[in-house]
Amino acid sequence: MERVRCRHRDDHRAEQRKVKRVDLLVRKMVMKAIFGTTLLVVSLLAARVPAVAQQPQHSLPWFNTSLSPDERANLLLHEMTQAEKIQMVHGIGWGPLRPGSPVPLGNNGGAGEVVGIPRLGIPDLNQADSAVGIRMAAEQSRYATLLPSVLGAAASWDNDAAYLYGDVIGRELRAQGYNESIGGGVDLARDPRNGRLFEYPGEDPVLAGYTVGNLIRGVQANHVMGDIKHYAFNDQETGRTIVDVHIDHKAARESDLLAFELGIRIGHPASVMCSYNKLNGDWACENDWLLNHILKHDWNFPGFVLSDWEGTHSTVKAVMAGLDMEQPSSDFFGPALAQAVSSGSVPQARLDDMVHRILRGMFATGVIDHPTTPRKVVDPFLGRDDAQKIAEESIVMLKNVGGVLPLNPARLHTIAIIGAHADVGVMSGGGSAQVDAPGGNTIRPNTPTQWGEPVYFPSSPMRYIREHAPNADVRFDAGVDLVSAATLAKNSDVAIVFADQYMSEGADSLTLSLPNNQDALIQAVTAANPHTVVVLVTGNPVSMPWAHQASAILEAWYPGIGGGQAIANILFGSVNPSGKLPITFAKSEADLPHPQIFGIDASAGQAGLPEHWSAERQKTSFPANFTEGARVGYKWFDSEDKQPLFPFGFGLSYTTFRYSGLHADAASKSVTFTLENTGQRAGTEITEVYVQLPHSSGENFRRLAGWQRVALAPGEQRSIHIELESLALASFDEAAEKWQWLPGDYVVSVGGSSRDLHLQGGMTMR
Repeated sequence: MERVRCRHRDDHRAEQRKVKRVDLLVRKMVMKAIFGTTLLVVSLLAARVPAVAQQPQHSLPWFNTSLSPDERANLLLHEMTQAEKIQMVHGIGWGPLRPGSPVPLGNNGGAGEVVGIPRLGIPDLNQADSAVGIRMAAEQSRYATLLPSVLGAAASWDNDAAYLYGDVIGRELRAQGYNESIGGGVDLARDPRNGRLFEYPGEDPVLAGYTVGNLIRGVQANHVMGDIKHYAFNDQETGRTIVDVHIDHKAARESDLLAFELGIRIGHPASVMCSYNKLNGDWACENDWLLNHILKHDWNFPGFVLSDWEGTHSTVKAVMAGLDMEQPSSDFFGPALAQAVSSGSVPQARLDDMVHRILRGMFATGVIDHPTTPRKVVDPFLGRDDAQKIAEESIVMLKNVGGVLPLNPARLHTIAIIGAHADVGVMSGGGSAQVDAPGGNTIRPNTPTQWGEPVYFPSSPMRYIREHAPNADVRFDAGVDLVSAATLAKNSDVAIVFADQYMSEGADSLTLSLPNNQDALIQAVTAANPHTVVVLVTGNPVSMPWAHQASAILEAWYPGIGGGQAIANILFGSVNPSGKLPITFAKSEADLPHPQIFGIDASAGQAGLPEHWSAERQKTSFPANFTEGARVGYKWFDSEDKQPLFPFGFGLSYTTFRYSGLHADAASKSVTFTLENTGQRAGTEITEVYVQLPHSSGENFRRLAGWQRVALAPGEQRSIHIELESLALASFDEAAEKWQWLPGDYVVSVGGSSRDLHLQGGMTMR
């Protein structure tokens, strides 16, 4: 979700519980009094309720499921009072997070709530932070599955896995009584130091849009409203509430906005969350070009736009620019909006449109027809198995010299496990994406977790390594003392160094380097033992000054609740790695479009939000000039002829593949070729198709246009057919305000990464 919790939030919880207990007690007393009154009083009360409330809900016309969501929303809207309409377009305040605030009886303890209208059959909207799993579940004595990071899921290049990812979140939201997810981040990885990068699906708009679009489909299959965010260009955390992004319309449409366009086209989310930042001078949540012109007009988005938490800045301007719901409170869309409609500053038709869009989303996703039954028991075993499956597809093998991997337990007598608390668990990402660990933080059990504190989940890589090598002497060193770690490594057959990097909402990293002297640790261990495997548990790409020394490198991302077992399965070959990078790994910050993040005071060693974010909002905006335009990630490296550390789309396997026989068809916008497994193991190859537009485009880089995961047995070959994403072949004509396909010759390349393209052909479009 979209705000930094107050540092004193935990101090409010006791007050919250007290308020809620009092509230419930009062309600029970009121109910007892009602049932104890005379029949006359009951009759008088009934006479004050509109007749429609006395009907069974299934007889109300808007419960007719044969009607379209728009028709049903119109019927329901017609029966609403003006006060009820206003009630639907804002939250209740910070709710449980604010001492003394009223907590409605139906509140589910989540990130936000819109109070429903029982007489019309409109349930409360209970919203939950759910980027990588449901946040704050433990506070309600619930369980929620921690999935791998979204960046990790994107590394699977698997639409089915993305759908499963959303399905896990959706079914657990529903079981816990929530009916709206506020996950679905699709902002592009313009800067690999972004604190929320682990919540986003990488640097390419097509891969990102397809990943999150399918994730949203999985969420909404559970009759839970899905969301896509942060619209748009929320590409850094430093100064996120005041940064003013500058980018031309053509580049915007071909980069970040293309990811949103595809995600919305595929996922049909009920809502879009606008972001904190400004875009070309206007706040995103009151940006007419973003909300009205692009989202609602060009894309015909029928759902509603809700603000990031406290991302609303006005009443009339925001409403008329296309914002439909203020969160988390009613500062601008409560009495102020009612007055604006009454005075004519906001047309009644606009308020009706806002409510219609919300109701339509509720009907389209089944929220009204299939109300939640809160506090069902979540199946933690199913969630864990699904999380492990996704993690196993997501882990990327970056290096494997001399076939050191997979490890052969029969040849190993001593194994050193070093660093990153790998003896007890794996790290998770922080901020509003922080899922509660079962039993608490593994490295600090039975201790309340504070905002910004790294949380480790009880999925011990060491435990599962021992299971794979039961006859080996497996020992652990914390990696704090370099001499101690190097000594253990020297006296072991193989050393496995785990290095991690904590990232969170609210702060970016100053550099690409691993924190806490871990680069020096890896260099010391690799010097002591040439058979060293490095496992990275990181939220972002990192630089690797030791890469030439390590025998093997795995990027495990934040691997989730099944991460320890997934890592061990890859290390020992029970699972053949198939993940590929959804983001470029640069050698250093000097190779990035912007060596320093906009707004960071590097000389002071300061990144992110130096003080409470609400105070930061009062500061003067500063510009972020995205001079790279649409050349995000690998497109920048290609166009600037820079050599990355590891390129976009790269990933190794325990087998090998051969490509042949490329044929590209312009009429169907598709390619066909043959893929063969030439190794001794079954494996899965992610075949990638890149297209370079005609010379008239002025572009000097390729674009990802399609891909396919292909599983092959040893010696098996198969004809592969891939339909290309049409918008990946198009340019946006800013003057005509539409996509166009340039006539001319397109170069089509196919291979295993953006820099490993075995086949090249062409197709001509007229």
